Amino acid sequence: MRKMALLTLLLLSALFAGCGNSRSGKVFTLYTWEGMFPDEILAGFEKETGYRVNYINFDLDETMLTKLQAAKGGDYDLVIADDYIIEVAIAEGLVQKLDKGKIPGFRNINPVCQGVFYDPRDEYTVPYGAGVQTIVYDPARVNLNITGYADLWNSSLRNSIGITANYRVIDGIPLKIMGSSYNSENAAEIRRAGQMLLDLAPNIRLIKDDNLQDDLLSGEISVGVMYTSQVTMAMMENPALKVVYPKEGIGYGLMAGFVPVNAPNSAAAHAFLNYILDPERGAACFEYLGYYSTFSASDEYISPEYRAFLTLPLEYTTNMEMMHNVSDEAEEAHNLICTAYREATGGAGN
Repeated sequence: MRKMALLTLLLLSALFAGCGNSRSGKVFTLYTWEGMFPDEILAGFEKETGYRVNYINFDLDETMLTKLQAAKGGDYDLVIADDYIIEVAIAEGLVQKLDKGKIPGFRNINPVCQGVFYDPRDEYTVPYGAGVQTIVYDPARVNLNITGYADLWNSSLRNSIGITANYRVIDGIPLKIMGSSYNSENAAEIRRAGQMLLDLAPNIRLIKDDNLQDDLLSGEISVGVMYTSQVTMAMMENPALKVVYPKEGIGYGLMAGFVPVNAPNSAAAHAFLNYILDPERGAACFEYLGYYSTFSASDEYISPEYRAFLTLPLEYTTNMEMMHNVSDEAEEAHNLICTAYREATGGAGN
């Protein structure tokens, strides 16, 4: 899942090299995607604690894991990444258990975001932003009351749908329609989902991760299956758009922070996690990030104009499923059906 900030400010570590209390010599190395925190949060942390923030970016989760493996769990104090890759990092012994005595703000985390597959005992991670795959459409251009994934096959939507490029999200749509799981290990079932995708192909106009909300706003597409931050940006621009939580089930993902096992400054990492867990600071982070708040205590501090987009409606939380890593056999089946689907769309991903 490509992470996108709600605002376009991108913070580079050099910005902070000469400010705050940087001459103290205390360095906190944060490793994550660009644009994950508003500048006032990082600057405030520097001022309050005396640490200099060394903000290092990666592009893909897999890039992060390779670097962390090479460093044997060192070099970085705090990493924020996606759920599935965190499971791998924990399994490889690259993550240390949190000292919750140093994170009293841990109590502010939304219980919905705890006890998840990659950290069932909440020993290693602090969730930072949740995303769900939702359908968003322009009712001025769609003569259909869309309520779920199955409606995307309607012939009136020919050549009008934009969809994320994540193959597990794509393949998961027919699996959920079939009443199955995003994490099905049944290769024959996954292949049946692939046949359904071939029938969907004529309706697909775009397959892309970046800025899909712009294509909906411009009229290039009339329906989008989007990431949460994209939905937020689209709705802020055009509140008349309709957001649909698919009745068949909702794909749900988390980003989370963890402390590498040989972090040079784990004390700084714990201090930073506790700093952002403050309810008001957390609200500022999620307004900037554009993903659902994972801190219950922050929800009431999110501005009313953002709150509907950044706090997950409780009625949908019982119908959510996280996407896990699957077996090699299932992975191969996913890759095959997604390749055939992309070919059938005739270059929609280009």
